[in-house]
Amino acid sequence: MTVTLLWIAAVALILIGLAGTVLPALPGTAFVLGGIVLAAWIDDFARVGATTLAVVTVLAVIAWVLDYVAGLLGAKKAGASKQAIAGAAVGTVVGLFMGLVGVLFMPLVGAAIGEYLARRDERRALHVGAATWVGIMAGMLAKVVIAFVMVGIFVAALLI
Repeated sequence: MTVTLLWIAAVALILIGLAGTVLPALPGTAFVLGGIVLAAWIDDFARVGATTLAVVTVLAVIAWVLDYVAGLLGAKKAGASKQAIAGAAVGTVVGLFMGLVGVLFMPLVGAAIGEYLARRDERRALHVGAATWVGIMAGMLAKVVIAFVMVGIFVAALLI
């Protein structure tokens, strides 16, 4: 019975992690990694060994870094001001309290407002906001793909 509950917990962590790749309030890839490590431990690391865990851990770290860097790269590429970057960060936090639409679009709004306050140019503010949003969305897409790759590697290790 205990082993069954542990496997349920491992699967739950992985599923919560997959959801967390699109919900910024949850550390998605960390949950996926936690579920994989728990499952490996349950099986005494017989099928999912150190090499698999090392690869999955590296992928989780890459996803975590991408999550933070992608939006900044989009903003930097557009020549965003420091106020725009701060605005995107504030927009992200505010968006957490507004549901999925807020999570998706408040970073754009925050970056645009920050850029407008810095340079008083509406057109540039919209450009910077859009570039920041594209960067964030690209990072989110990469994080989702990496999380599924992590799960795929884990499942392959279990089955082989």
